[in-house]
Amino acid sequence: MTEENIMKSYNEGINSVITLVKDLHNNFSNQMGTLTDEINSLNHEIVNLKTVNLEFSNRIAELEARLNKNSSNSSKPPSSDGYKKKIKNNRVKNGKPTGGQVGHEGHTLLKVENPDVRKDAPIGDLCDCGSDLSNVPDKVRTRQEFELPEIKPVVTEYSTHEKVCPGCGKVHRSEFPVNISQPTQYGTNMKAFMTYLTDYQMIPLKRAVETIEAITGQTVSQGTLVTTSETLYNFLAKPVEAIKQQIMESNVVHFDETGIRSEGKTKWLHVASTEMRTYYEMHEKRGTDAALDIGILSTFSGTAVHDHWKPYYTFEDCTHVECNAHNLRYLKEIYENANHAWAKNMASLMIELKKQVEELATMGLTFMDTLQIDGWMKRYHLIIIEGILEDDEKSPKILSKTGKPKHSKALNLLLKLQKYDIETLAFMFDFEVPFDNYPSSFVIREDLTKCQYYRTSGQKLLG
Repeated sequence: MTEENIMKSYNEGINSVITLVKDLHNNFSNQMGTLTDEINSLNHEIVNLKTVNLEFSNRIAELEARLNKNSSNSSKPPSSDGYKKKIKNNRVKNGKPTGGQVGHEGHTLLKVENPDVRKDAPIGDLCDCGSDLSNVPDKVRTRQEFELPEIKPVVTEYSTHEKVCPGCGKVHRSEFPVNISQPTQYGTNMKAFMTYLTDYQMIPLKRAVETIEAITGQTVSQGTLVTTSETLYNFLAKPVEAIKQQIMESNVVHFDETGIRSEGKTKWLHVASTEMRTYYEMHEKRGTDAALDIGILSTFSGTAVHDHWKPYYTFEDCTHVECNAHNLRYLKEIYENANHAWAKNMASLMIELKKQVEELATMGLTFMDTLQIDGWMKRYHLIIIEGILEDDEKSPKILSKTGKPKHSKALNLLLKLQKYDIETLAFMFDFEVPFDNYPSSFVIREDLTKCQYYRTSGQKLLG
């Protein structure tokens, strides 16, 4: 709009001025609408960029956390650590010097009183000067060599005889020993050596064949090794079943499972163990169905120590205890990868509590008094509350497909520790309850009523 146009409208009168103002207003409104649309479009683009940036940031954090996982802060095996810088473990220094402790029985090679072979190196009776040494007393020194004899098969031939009585015609026969059933066979020691290599040391069949030939000079086939293992398996069926039954009747049992390759596919090796007995069984599945088929946990009424594998909790006849070795690893991962202070505080509390329990146990106590338990419980739950607040502040807000906020790994652990507080701190209520899932010498007592003080569901800690 030029000054000339404005003057022209003014000279034409008020109606022309009004028309001019309306045109200006309409043009301005159209321009503002266009600007508003552009601003809205830019704002929408900014929101999208922020969303994408958040997704990339979360993905980067996830990948960094995955790279930082190792055997000390996750369930990864030590073999997966590779050639990285030495991984710091979770052990806390106890102040003891390195090496063997006072009272520790050493393994130095000591002389025996009655050697199998004696070899003497006598001195002659004459000295170089011509003097007689025959009546001079000897000063005897000894040295002993421990050596393996030559290992080679010893072949024993058994013969039986048969005679016919000339008087009555009765046939008299001698018999082979019960264990000698084939024209040729390997003896008990040889079979034990075969199964020791293949079943205990887990040496592959081909290498086991090579090892046996190198040590004994005897050539055996891979099929013989398999047959020998099957024979031993059948022979041990009753003792293994007895071990299984004794574990089922125990007060406390440690449960675990791990993947294993068998027959070209992944199966699961389940283990149930006490201080003195261990039972293994391989199964196609990992969870509840496997436990039902194996039949230990499904009928067990004592205290089951395990990690937080949810199928364990489907069995309600037993009492459950969480493994704190797993918890310490998860806490370390969250502290190292997400920098959550609560995780370090919780790990410190657990280690401090474990030391307290051990000190009280050395004084002959078997449980902690109620006031002490109250104090530890309050500290435990206070850290959880602080952790939930810290997680809300630090963890990224990610929505699930349903539009609900997804829980971070830290929050999931916090909620688990909150819900399973009794199972986590079970070792505090009774000093015979183990701190972790490693088989120990602890025998679980059946009488513990302090748990009722904290758990109103009626579940008791000990079976």
